[in-house]
Amino acid sequence: MTSALRIARLAAQDKALSARWDAFVFAHPQATFFHRSGWLRVIESVFGHRGFFLYAERDGAIEGVLPLAEVKSRLFGHSVTSLPFAVYGGVAALNDEAAAALEAEAEKIARGQGAEHLEYRNLGPTRHADWPRQDLYVTFRKEILADEEANMLAIPRKQRAMVRKGIKNELQAGIDPNVDRFFDLYADNVHRHGTPAMPKKYFQALLDEFGADAEVLTVTAPDGRPLSSVLSFYFRDEVLPYYAGDDVAARDLAANDFKYWELMRRACARGLKVFDYGRSKQGTGPYAFKKNWGFEPQPLSYEYRLFKRDSIPQNNPNNPKYQLMIKAWRKLPIGVANWLGPFIVKNLG
Repeated sequence: MTSALRIARLAAQDKALSARWDAFVFAHPQATFFHRSGWLRVIESVFGHRGFFLYAERDGAIEGVLPLAEVKSRLFGHSVTSLPFAVYGGVAALNDEAAAALEAEAEKIARGQGAEHLEYRNLGPTRHADWPRQDLYVTFRKEILADEEANMLAIPRKQRAMVRKGIKNELQAGIDPNVDRFFDLYADNVHRHGTPAMPKKYFQALLDEFGADAEVLTVTAPDGRPLSSVLSFYFRDEVLPYYAGDDVAARDLAANDFKYWELMRRACARGLKVFDYGRSKQGTGPYAFKKNWGFEPQPLSYEYRLFKRDSIPQNNPNNPKYQLMIKAWRKLPIGVANWLGPFIVKNLG
């Protein structure tokens, strides 16, 4: 006789259960880096948001997981999302029964918390055809070829010329032991774009939590001056450059292109198979940049269960109501912006 399915929650400090959770995630083909248990500890400890990392279990074996976290903000609304600060999420399950049970519990939690909506950031197909969807975002994923030169030649000619320019400029790349150089470049970069920076402790928490699976690569000029940096995640046979920052001099020296080439080159040497260039909004500069690298956009199916609102929230820089705020933010001294930014960005998710 088959035992009943049980839905339970992961406790952040339960190391044994976290190990079982992660073993399931690494084995499940639809799971992503953002399904890993470490996100519960990072989100709760750094941002103070409440996590609901649900798992379905039968006879001691996990059959599905659904990482969730609650974000409550007077400015940006009240949501339960899988997963804040992540580009992918939603349920990863072995069967429909486990998936349905996890999603039913998620809806129960979201309603119980008084959330305005529940959001799933699916990498794969939409699960609920009748739910409203957000079609603003796409992701860019491409195979890493086995030969280094083949990867270079796969880059379209114009962008390949930029990579070679970076090499000719004698740029160097190295792995950093901490986030110091990365954060300085990142914070300055987002400030120039008029958006608040994540707190420095968040990036260090990612390195501490995920160990060798989170890595900072920094590109320097021949004189050692940092020009461009990226914090990447590694998951199975994939590399995901996730957060990045550049000095104003990086463009003229082709440091940005060199940075991503160096990351790809190193991933090739490690035998990795997929370069995940990450999420971008359609019609933006990052979208065009990734297209110019020969990556094709893949639509992301973000779906919403609306409880206390009539439309999908638009908490992104494309929203016209944030344009004055963006212009004002650019004028703030960088020290003030870095101090104030974490109080705002924690609620964006």
